[in-house]
Amino acid sequence: MGRMTTTDRRTVLRVSAGLVFTAGCATSGAVAHPVHSSPPAEPTPAPGPRRLPGLPAQLTHGPRTHSRVALTFHGNGDPATAHALLREAERAGARITVLAVGTWLDEHPGIARRILDGGHDLGNHTLHHLGVNDMSEADARAEIDGCAERLRRLTGSIGSWFRPSRAARATPLVERLARDAGYPHVLSYDVDSLDFTSPGAPAVTRKVLGEIRNGSVVSLHFGYVDTVAALPAVLEELDRRGLAAVTTTELFS
Repeated sequence: MGRMTTTDRRTVLRVSAGLVFTAGCATSGAVAHPVHSSPPAEPTPAPGPRRLPGLPAQLTHGPRTHSRVALTFHGNGDPATAHALLREAERAGARITVLAVGTWLDEHPGIARRILDGGHDLGNHTLHHLGVNDMSEADARAEIDGCAERLRRLTGSIGSWFRPSRAARATPLVERLARDAGYPHVLSYDVDSLDFTSPGAPAVTRKVLGEIRNGSVVSLHFGYVDTVAALPAVLEELDRRGLAAVTTTELFS
């Protein structure tokens, strides 16, 4: 083979460049077209709060005329129990409401979407889960707004509901601050499972089933193994009684 001329070298370089540019095309003369991939779709923002005309600012139960109940969970503690409770609810075709603590969402940010993707309600249970009713106005506002900001950042919404931390009902001040933050109603309850006292699964089951009726809103907690153990029996009995476990939004629809 003879010596390669300058022209030959230029030809080889052009062909090589074409092969690199076309990422291994078999034919050096193939024309390379840039690949335009669509950016991933943004998740649909979570539902926000709704004003319910004719209903009080603080809600303890839904309509007594409907065979529906709402199981509401304080979102805090070991996420393993949260996932177990979500699986148990979904296995039974039930939907629940989770009032999440803001710092818990900081530690486990993926759980917000897990709750929503399961068809459940997600709401605000303050930033640090302290006694919000006993705080100054500035501190209470920071607790409510801080959790709302986490929910908005993770889901595109401040959540469907607000429940005060360490209290069944909000003081007039906390009620006003919640309204200022965008929550027309404070979500209370009429059945307290007392599961946070760790009384054992049978006691949790008896307490809930002994008091629940049409329209009830039940207070339960993530983070307690008694609650996980009690939930299947609770859901089975609700089904036997013809009571559907729905989200709080559905309860008030």
